[in-house]
Amino acid sequence: MTARIKTDEITAHFEKLFGSRPRIFRAPGRVNLIGEHTDYNDGFVMPAAVAFSTYVAIAPRPDRKLFIHSEEFPGNFEFDLDHLPEQRTAAWCDYVLGVASVLQQSGHKLQGANLLVHGEVPIGAGLSSSAAVEVASALALMSLSGDIQVLLPEVAKLCQRAENTFVGARVGIMDQFVSCMGKAGHAFLLDCRSLEFQFVPIPAGIQLVVCNTMVKHDLATGAYNTRREECEAGVRYFAKWDPAIRALRDVSVELLDQHVRDLPATIGKRCAHVVRENQRTLEAARALTAGDLSQVGRLMRESHCSLRDLYEVSCKELDLMVDAAENLPGYCGGRMTGGGFGGCTVNLVRQENSQDFATQIAERYQQKTGIAAQVYLCSAHDGAGELS
Repeated sequence: MTARIKTDEITAHFEKLFGSRPRIFRAPGRVNLIGEHTDYNDGFVMPAAVAFSTYVAIAPRPDRKLFIHSEEFPGNFEFDLDHLPEQRTAAWCDYVLGVASVLQQSGHKLQGANLLVHGEVPIGAGLSSSAAVEVASALALMSLSGDIQVLLPEVAKLCQRAENTFVGARVGIMDQFVSCMGKAGHAFLLDCRSLEFQFVPIPAGIQLVVCNTMVKHDLATGAYNTRREECEAGVRYFAKWDPAIRALRDVSVELLDQHVRDLPATIGKRCAHVVRENQRTLEAARALTAGDLSQVGRLMRESHCSLRDLYEVSCKELDLMVDAAENLPGYCGGRMTGGGFGGCTVNLVRQENSQDFATQIAERYQQKTGIAAQVYLCSAHDGAGELS
């Protein structure tokens, strides 16, 4: 569907609901090629924005109310900007509400508005639907206040803060940053401490094939926060041996090898994954830039094994989906992507083989699990902005 058709459809729905013409903002989901669970450890990631997007249409109201409606989720929500909830309401609107709350806490003067949210990012698939909602909502809310001029990296920080403090998920900066800053045809290597980044071209003729296992295990949110706590415990151990260490990003492979057996077993496994995953991510960026797809594929496979065995965030379905890709024509490499415990794998596949790959991997997966997977043929997409 073209952007014009999408804009016309959302505009028509908004006018029917609210009787006014909106401005419309779009923010994409993302797929992470490599660098998993490194972002909140001040490490390196290599994501790409994808064409699945969330759209937020907005128009001002004469009062101080926020009225939020979704095309996908039930319920209409109304809040007073002068008395916003201080914590999550456990409804889908929290991602919008949290952004509004953080913007006001940061000194931005919001005005009343009607908002219509339309999401195309698959929910629970590890493609960061939450960040897409947050970024599109932030741009929409700020658009009504002419004095707000915030650069996109700052928008990403505000949205991360909303998910950390309001929603209660201790996510790193990667998802919001790539949703803001993506570039068509490119992944990018992001330093999650400095927010310095460089675009990494995806070689011509390579398709991103995302395979949705269609499962999402319930322990994901709690286990995610537990992994962060385990990493922080690891930092405290390593800081005893080197006081300059502030995050696992600061731990060298040599220091890890020297002391990993001095750590509690579980903490040691978590640290080993993060330290080596940072190295893999840097190597993968160099290999992708050089067009060395066999090296990129090897590093992606190593990443999956580490996530499965050391970080323990994979699951049976993800492992079966990764295995199902092996030996298919055109397959260069793949792994689980996202927080884990279900969701998607990401695969680099030669474009001429991508349709057949999608058909065959879905058949293999269904034979093993009885589950009908969804397979998406993707390309790297531009980041967030306003639709004209």
